[in-house]
Amino acid sequence: MRKIDAPARPAAPEFRASAEELQAFLAAHPEIEAFDLMLYDPNGIARGKTVRRHEIEGIWENGRHLPGSILGLDVTGEDVDETGLVWTDGDADRCAWPLPGTLVPSLWTDPPRGQFRVALHEMDGKPVWADGRHVLQRQIDRLAARGLSAVAAFELEFYLIEASPDTLTPQAARMPLGGSRPFGTNVYCVEELDRLEPFSRDLYRAAEAQALPVETLISEYAAGQFELTLHHGDVMQAAENLMALKHLLRGVARRHGMQACFMAKPFAERSGSGMHLHASLCDRDGRNLFADRDGALSPDLLGAIGGLLDTVSESMLVMAPHHNSWMRFAARSYAPTTPNWGINHRGVAIRVPAGSPGSRHLEQRLAGVDANPFLVAAVTLEAMLRGMDAKRDPGPPIDAAADHAGAEPTGDGPALPRNWSDAIETAQRSAFLKDVLGETMHRVLVAIKRAEAARFAAYVSPLDYQLYLDTV
Repeated sequence: MRKIDAPARPAAPEFRASAEELQAFLAAHPEIEAFDLMLYDPNGIARGKTVRRHEIEGIWENGRHLPGSILGLDVTGEDVDETGLVWTDGDADRCAWPLPGTLVPSLWTDPPRGQFRVALHEMDGKPVWADGRHVLQRQIDRLAARGLSAVAAFELEFYLIEASPDTLTPQAARMPLGGSRPFGTNVYCVEELDRLEPFSRDLYRAAEAQALPVETLISEYAAGQFELTLHHGDVMQAAENLMALKHLLRGVARRHGMQACFMAKPFAERSGSGMHLHASLCDRDGRNLFADRDGALSPDLLGAIGGLLDTVSESMLVMAPHHNSWMRFAARSYAPTTPNWGINHRGVAIRVPAGSPGSRHLEQRLAGVDANPFLVAAVTLEAMLRGMDAKRDPGPPIDAAADHAGAEPTGDGPALPRNWSDAIETAQRSAFLKDVLGETMHRVLVAIKRAEAARFAAYVSPLDYQLYLDTV
């Protein structure tokens, strides 16, 4: 009889949640009987399963097998074989390991559940490079090798819409207090926030239970649109916090009869939703390299801006990954249409916000709320680093007065792709994107987007029938 080796026992990675963290949580929450295990796919969609309390210790000790194809799904959850993660290797299992600090309660569920996030590893413990978290960690490691670290924070724009619309066209949800439906722009309207109070109260309570540093809530630039900010910190934690907040918003909104919408452009006639990234780099002593020097912007900050402008065209598939993402970009819409930069100017791609000289940083305004924050952060950091190394001069900032007079803001970098299809082909050819994402994630992302684009190209829309059914 031929000897056939048995499958290897998964090797545990060095970075994983501890048994002490698990036991402390179980002791503090005897009422929780079920846990959501979540892994984020390249589209930023949470995939996983619900496990029972008696399973949890085994997961902490041995990990949990998940098919590698879970990272090769399109936005509908369908396999994309061209990713190389499906039938190429027989849809083989990998091992998911719990991440430290992610085991938290979900206060909006009844009965209450717990949740934790995982990273996917090969059976020998090495990263599965189609996991966006590993992509960002590799970029963090590149910085650390040079004595650098990144401080970052994301802003999250979103809509609250009717949970069960009568038509395919969504509409703004009625406010919890008073039942009125938002109307008009109402940007920064305090009364709008007051009518939202039962929802926002539960939102902040749920965030506190998960130690999410959720801060300011504002009424944004459209009926039913809002923005939440997260306190700045470690760049990996910033991306983790953004994903956790989206999951939390969906759950709390459902409890209040609403749906949290994270499409980049859910309404043609209203403002789109961005996911702006604020970032700076520090040296090994914690000094901000972007802090002003002698009353002027830091050469490192200017170089970082130049690096972003040089690579923005190649990065746009990460910043705007879906068909709907490209509907967000329009002149004078607070979504940039050209690679440019400015000081205290919200119409540009890269903004230097007003603030204290010592805390100076840049704001990358290209990413839509539908983007994957791990990939957005990784691409942004690498572009900043390359610009600093090259001492790239970004050119003069946009003149706000000239812009106000009617001139379209222009920039010094390569032109943006015209549409989603162009962005996919630009990404495929990009040596920069292949380097920062790695060969595996680059292949997976492009394959997924090509499959999704083909789905759109084959779809006959209601507008087709409206325009052509009785006319041609």
